[in-house]
Amino acid sequence: MNPMRYRKLGNTGLDVSILSFGASSLGSVFRETDERESIRTVHAALDAGINYIDVSPYYGLTKAETVLGKAIREIPRDRFLLSTKAGRYGADEFDFSYNRILTSIDESLARLHTDYVDLFFLHDIEFVPADIILEEAVPAALRLKEQGKIRFWGFSGLPLQMFEKMLQKTEPDVVLSYCHYSLNDTSLLGLLPELEARGIGLVNASPLSMGLLSLRGAPDWHPASPELKAVCRKAAEFCAARGTDIAKLAVQFSTANERIPTTLVSTANPDNIAKNARWVEEPIDEELLRDVLKLLEPVHNVTWVSGRPEYNENIQV
Repeated sequence: MNPMRYRKLGNTGLDVSILSFGASSLGSVFRETDERESIRTVHAALDAGINYIDVSPYYGLTKAETVLGKAIREIPRDRFLLSTKAGRYGADEFDFSYNRILTSIDESLARLHTDYVDLFFLHDIEFVPADIILEEAVPAALRLKEQGKIRFWGFSGLPLQMFEKMLQKTEPDVVLSYCHYSLNDTSLLGLLPELEARGIGLVNASPLSMGLLSLRGAPDWHPASPELKAVCRKAAEFCAARGTDIAKLAVQFSTANERIPTTLVSTANPDNIAKNARWVEEPIDEELLRDVLKLLEPVHNVTWVSGRPEYNENIQV
């Protein structure tokens, strides 16, 4: 029997597994990966009851989409929900023009061996002026929805101010937020009343805060301050001394909240995704959780700058 739990994704009518699979790792974003192992990881995720997979042409510069396409090619399309993104194609390469969004989805669908995606996100829109998104990218997304190439659309990014400002001007079906609902940062809670009132589906990503909440520590490129890295490291070591991986506590914490429909985790290791799926079914250690949240208190909701200044005013860094 599949013990995975599912929640409604806003007004989309979709039921998503509380833990979902982020395919960025398949693009060798975090380490060199083996294609066969990556394909086994996707199959292990589906076998564990995970029914939603997210990817982007940006991850591994199309490698993640290509590998994912091979993994899902023989699997019945009704067994999983799929999202991809458009607009971001490199560390500093963005193109949200109407025509590029239209060609981008066709390229993604070809790599993914499917004729539609369930969710479609305009990727990291905080890096470009709002006018481009509103006048070019959003009309393109609505056109793709009319054509049936995407079922639902929305946008993704880091600064919560970006969501607040864009939600005043648009009617997305879904949004994807990362690094704002985790042990060290729960600022996403402030956005929930509006999302819920409007029936906008929410995808939460990066419960480990892009590696901050791990014994290995954050990668060198991580934009967090030295203090934030140090405090998170201390929390990880505290968990290890208590015989627990902080990743387990982090994943349990992020998936426990009924108001967060789904949380994306990324790995290219089949044992790891199966382990994550087991974790969400185990009871959380409440005493350990209290101690870790207390340790992380000095850096609670501390974040980092991403994108344009108008989306990063008055943030805690």
